[in-house]
Amino acid sequence: MGAGHSHTLYRHGQSAVHALPPQCKLAAAFAFVVVVVSTPREAVWAFALYAALLAAVAAAARVPAGFLLRRLLIEVPFVAFAVLMPFVAQGERVEVLGMSLSVSGLWGAWNVLAKGTLGVAASVLLASTTELRALLLGMQRLKLPPLLVQIATFMIRYGDVITGELRRMSIARRSRGFEARGVRHWGVLAKTAGSLFIRSYERGERVYLAMISRGYTGSMPVIDDITASRAQWAYAAVLPVTALAVCLMGWTL
Repeated sequence: MGAGHSHTLYRHGQSAVHALPPQCKLAAAFAFVVVVVSTPREAVWAFALYAALLAAVAAAARVPAGFLLRRLLIEVPFVAFAVLMPFVAQGERVEVLGMSLSVSGLWGAWNVLAKGTLGVAASVLLASTTELRALLLGMQRLKLPPLLVQIATFMIRYGDVITGELRRMSIARRSRGFEARGVRHWGVLAKTAGSLFIRSYERGERVYLAMISRGYTGSMPVIDDITASRAQWAYAAVLPVTALAVCLMGWTL
């Protein structure tokens, strides 16, 4: 459990952003997202400045634009939802390219796209510059509920384990000549899902019993303790503080 394992979102680097303690980056990313969500949607220029701030962080962390953009594809379902809003929302209508669109729907779509994209981009930058194990240690340093940290720890660790189990089951099916080609094969896939659930449950039981036998009492020991200096907190605060200044201008101008 304690062995470190990197994730595909993480990009190894030696930048100043990588070197920051995880609790500093977690707090900075959370504060930045809160500021972005608090910005009035009519302040379009403010969101452009937020994007420029994230671009500056990506440049400081030496995270390529292509790497960041590929991982932003995770928000495609939200983009599809936002695109539908101008067509289904009620209220004042406006003609755009021969289509009748709702004004409130257009603003709502912009609100979802702008704030959602910036939030996802901040999260991707956080994951790109911080290893998963360090993120969990940062959560502990920020005094988040221990149960929440433990759930995240097991979810991260056993997400990969269950994915590997599913991959082995898929290889076993293909080695026996099975290929899912239509509705008639749904029964086999349903049995596979049931078998995966039972195997995962049994594995969890075995792991829990092994932990109990080794003295587990409801909390995981902290092996590493990452401290942060005032200078590091100040460096991490540059992003949310600058974003807060932009937000305040957005409300006053």
